[in-house]
Amino acid sequence: MICEMGDLRIYYEMCGEGNPVLAIHGFGIDHHVMTGCMEPIFTRRAGWKRIYLDLPGMGRTRAPSWLNDADQMLDVIRKFCENVIPNDQFLVAGESYGGYLARGLVRSIPERLKGVLLICPVVVAERKQRDLPPRRVFVRDESFLASIASDDQKKLFERVLVVQDKPRWDRFTQDIIPGMKARDKEFLERFENRGYSFSFDIDELSHPFDRPSLILVGRQDASVGYRDSLKIAANYSRGTVAILDMAGHGLEVEQETVFNCLVNEWLDRVEV
Repeated sequence: MICEMGDLRIYYEMCGEGNPVLAIHGFGIDHHVMTGCMEPIFTRRAGWKRIYLDLPGMGRTRAPSWLNDADQMLDVIRKFCENVIPNDQFLVAGESYGGYLARGLVRSIPERLKGVLLICPVVVAERKQRDLPPRRVFVRDESFLASIASDDQKKLFERVLVVQDKPRWDRFTQDIIPGMKARDKEFLERFENRGYSFSFDIDELSHPFDRPSLILVGRQDASVGYRDSLKIAANYSRGTVAILDMAGHGLEVEQETVFNCLVNEWLDRVEV
């Protein structure tokens, strides 16, 4: 489906009927990372309408020439919500940089949100200022990894996951590689250099967000870390914060059983 907003045409997929759930993927990939981890949960729960968008410059959404920074990206998401979810309150789920953008919605339109899910969220936008744990790998199937032909894809897989085997690679090829192939590298480089961070403090809220929330972080996430997420926990007065062991920046596949359990519990709290 396409949401037309002037010269911007946002590609999105919609599944199911009921309460809306907006899913925002991370930087340089596309909606597949969110459908991969969320659809197995929602297909077993009735009453939820899932909305998976491709951010500008990623997936099937082309980036307009005027889009340069996170403030504008947040405005795009807000206008998308006004068009696709005009009257309803909704849930927002954000992964990595999508979690950073989701926190922008918490700050700007908290009254529209019924709940928030942050998966390995970017908390500190400036990479050099992040509090990162040491790099560690727990499972590494050497014989299988040697069979992977694509060097770039293999390097990213090895960099972000701490459980490196065929089942996780299969999910990586399903959830991550399609977005890697479709991304606009020139736009992403420009965006990252000019405006990856918001111009304002997104964690400066008038009051804590008081709807059901879930923050999931990997103990061994060497991309965004986990300790920075603890610093924003007080902003989510009904939030569960879970730090998962043997989990890096792909905790939804590295600890899939725990991920599914905690997300289902979050949805239970929303339904109450």
